[in-house]
Amino acid sequence: MPCEFTVTRRVEFSETDMAGIVHYSNFFKYMETAEHGFYRSLGYSVVMGDMDPPIGWPRVHAECDFTKPLRFEDEVSIRLLVEKVGSSSLSFQFRFARLNPAPQEEIGRGRLTVVCVTRTSEGGLKAVPIPAGLREKLEVAPAGLLG
Repeated sequence: MPCEFTVTRRVEFSETDMAGIVHYSNFFKYMETAEHGFYRSLGYSVVMGDMDPPIGWPRVHAECDFTKPLRFEDEVSIRLLVEKVGSSSLSFQFRFARLNPAPQEEIGRGRLTVVCVTRTSEGGLKAVPIPAGLREKLEVAPAGLLG
């Protein structure tokens, strides 16, 4: 049962600001990229419209701390760690590491909490339990990896 997932990407010019560093908002996109890849690695998609009832995963908490900048053409590793599996929520931690130039160094950390929801007949959102098939594939990362 997986408790982590890592994706690597290169910083695009369009992700940088006037100072030539990655704009902070892109770190949230990077977290989402890792989250979506994690679901795919489990055989799912973040869009779970084929479930009965169809479900979605809105964000209820997001944070990110930066310790060093990323620049155009840097390679960055985004490591997702499953922090908590609730009845209807998932919490993830993220570790950002610049891979080049060597040596690899951590440049930031993030957190994200999502809630499994479905639409009510009135059009609102209602929290529902995480589907059993997905829940069976989730494992909380060991305490030594979480910080």
